[in-house]
Amino acid sequence: MKKESKKQKRQLKINIAVYLILRFLVILCMVEQALKGNWHSVALCFLTLILFTLPTVASRKFKVNLPTTLEIIVYLFIFAAEILGEIQNFYGVFKHWDTMLHTLNGFLSAAVGFSLIDILNRTERFHIKMTPLFVALVAFCFSMTIGVLWEFFEFGADRYFNLDMQKDRIVNQISSVELNKKNKNDPVMIKDINKTVIYSSDNQKTIIEDGYLDIGIIDTMKDLIVNFIGAIVFSMLGFLYIKDRDEYKFIERFLPVMKKFKEES
Repeated sequence: MKKESKKQKRQLKINIAVYLILRFLVILCMVEQALKGNWHSVALCFLTLILFTLPTVASRKFKVNLPTTLEIIVYLFIFAAEILGEIQNFYGVFKHWDTMLHTLNGFLSAAVGFSLIDILNRTERFHIKMTPLFVALVAFCFSMTIGVLWEFFEFGADRYFNLDMQKDRIVNQISSVELNKKNKNDPVMIKDINKTVIYSSDNQKTIIEDGYLDIGIIDTMKDLIVNFIGAIVFSMLGFLYIKDRDEYKFIERFLPVMKKFKEES
């Protein structure tokens, strides 16, 4: 018991230290952006500070214990997405930054979905006992649903607020039935596109070198694919964890646990 208590205190100190350091860095970033007059970035910093409170709010509101590892990853994920990704432009500087975050999101979302079902499955009042495969499948579906809903959000933000959350990219080949002059359902392919010229109604001409501007579909599908990978990885680990909880005990580092359930166990 003493060893367990010391371990919990050490983990709590680490958790608080990470939280305070990241919060301090966000405040520094907010001051810097305010001095530059970048009020959009200031708003993102303020949003980040609010998001940092979500683990604590969720823990108290839903009466769950968040493992230290999971809570720290959530803090780092928020910081990496909002401060590093958006304000410091890591999305543009590092080619796979967005891919990494979406993969992690798929993994963590599957962990949350897995926890919800596993808690019910282990509760005596819940009379239906689900197989490990079914619990893993539900966790996977939960993660993919979260991923799809996020892509809906990105599409809505781009469509109605003229943002570019679904990052566009240059491609040098397209295939579309819209280019078929006979209105047949046979796609016409254009290869090795060197340049695209866009004329707008106000007589402005925009030249896109080295190809054609894809408007987000590649980014959306890539995000869903890596979310799929993250969800699959955790669902497989969750399946193994239910089969042998002692052997795969490290999975508990990612699993929220109901406080009452933890006390009873």
